[in-house]
Amino acid sequence: MKEQLDFIGIGIGPFNLSISALAQPLPDFRTRFFERKPHFAWHPGMLVPDCHMQTSFLKDLVSAVEPCSPFSFINYLVQKKKFYRFLTTEMRTVSRDEFSDYLGWAADNMDNLSFNVPVYAVDFDDQRQRFIVETQDGVWQARHVCVGIGKQPYLPECVSNITDDCFHASEMNLRKPTLAGKTITVVGGGQSGADLFLNILRGEWGDPAHINWVSRRNNFNALDEAPFANEYFTPDYVTSFLGLEENTKQGMLTEQKMTSDGITAESLLAIYRELYHRFDVLRQPRNAILLPSRSLTALYQTGSGYQLQLHHKLDNGQDLLQSDVVIFATGYRSARPEVLSPMHRRLSVSDEGSYQINPDFTLDWRGPGENHLFAVNSSMQQHGIAEPQLSLMAWRSASILNRALGKEYFDLSMPPSFIEWRSGINPTTASHDKMTRDSNTA
Repeated sequence: MKEQLDFIGIGIGPFNLSISALAQPLPDFRTRFFERKPHFAWHPGMLVPDCHMQTSFLKDLVSAVEPCSPFSFINYLVQKKKFYRFLTTEMRTVSRDEFSDYLGWAADNMDNLSFNVPVYAVDFDDQRQRFIVETQDGVWQARHVCVGIGKQPYLPECVSNITDDCFHASEMNLRKPTLAGKTITVVGGGQSGADLFLNILRGEWGDPAHINWVSRRNNFNALDEAPFANEYFTPDYVTSFLGLEENTKQGMLTEQKMTSDGITAESLLAIYRELYHRFDVLRQPRNAILLPSRSLTALYQTGSGYQLQLHHKLDNGQDLLQSDVVIFATGYRSARPEVLSPMHRRLSVSDEGSYQINPDFTLDWRGPGENHLFAVNSSMQQHGIAEPQLSLMAWRSASILNRALGKEYFDLSMPPSFIEWRSGINPTTASHDKMTRDSNTA
C-alpha cells in the first residue's frame, strides 16, 4: 500500500490540471494525479493550423482565483520570453497550439503528476475511511478523489466502424491523411467542423477534388458572444441555474447552445472569404458545397469509398453523397467511468443513467460525509452550459478544493451581478441584499 494522500485526481486534462495548480501552495495537503498517457496532451488530434480558442487567455488554469499563481498564462508568457511580442499581436484569443503549449508547460512544472500510470479501480474502505485507488503503480489511499477522465468521441449510430478513411475529427492531426484528389465529407457544423473544412479547403493535407460540409443545423451559426450571453459563464449564473427545475434546465441548455457550440465570427469570415476568393475572384471550379439542415441517416461502404444518406429536416427530402473520406466533427459524450465500477452500488444514478452530481461537484454516494468523490466535466445538466467549457475551471477547481479542505481557503465571494436571474427580488434593495448574502456566504 502506498502513502496516504489527501486528494487523488484521475486523469490529467485541463480541469484536473487546474486543481493541481491551485493545490500546489496548500500547506499539509498531499495530492497526486494519475494519467494513462505518457505525457500531457490536450486534444492533439485537433491541433490543426489557424485554430483558435473561443475563450480569453485570462480564463486559464488559475487566474480567476489566484492571479499571482506561477501557473498563470501571463507567467507562461514571461517565462517563455515572449510577453511583449504577444502584446504586440493584439490577439483577442490565442491559438489552440499556444494554449496547449501553456498547459504542457504548466504540467512540466508540477511534481505531483504521474503519467503513464493507468488507474484500474476506485473503491472505499469503510474501516480506514479512505478511498482505495488501484493503479499500475500500486494501490493508493486518499480522503478525496476527483474523476476527470474526459468524454468519449461521439459518432452517429449508423457508423459501425472506424477506418483510415472514416474517423472522428479528434484523430485528424494524428492520422495526417492524404486527401489530394479525393472527395471529402465533413459531418458536423460546429467549431471543429469549421476548422477542418477551412484547412481541407486550403489543401493542408493535399488539394481535394471536392469537399462537402454537412450540418444538422439550419445554417452555419455563429458563436453567441454577446455581453449578456457571456453572463452564462459566471459563478453567479451557475448558482441561479442550480435552483431550476430539471425540465426548465433542459430548455435553457437548448436555448443557450450557440453560446458554446457556435462557430467564431473570425472562422466564419475566413471561410466565406476563402470561398469568395477561390470561386468569384480566381473563378476556380466550384468544388466545395455546404449542406445545412441535413442529418446522416445511413452510411454504406462501397468499393470506391462511402455512400452517405442524408435527410433534409426542412423539406423532408433525401440526398446521397459519394465520398472517399468521411470525417465526423460530431463532438463528445459522457460515459460512466469504468474505474468507478466497484463503487457503483454506493452511487446514486439519475433517470438518464448517469451518476448523480451534487451542486458542490461531488457524486451523491452512500458513505461518510467527510470523504468526497468529485467529478469534473460531467454535470452540464446540473450546473449549466459552462460546465464543459474552460471558462469557469479555475472557479470550479477552487470550489472543489474548498470543499475538500472543509474551509473557504479560496475567497470565491462575488459582487452583485448586473442581472437578477431569479424571482423574489425587491428592485429597490436588490443590490444591497445580494451583496449581504454574498458576504454572509463567503
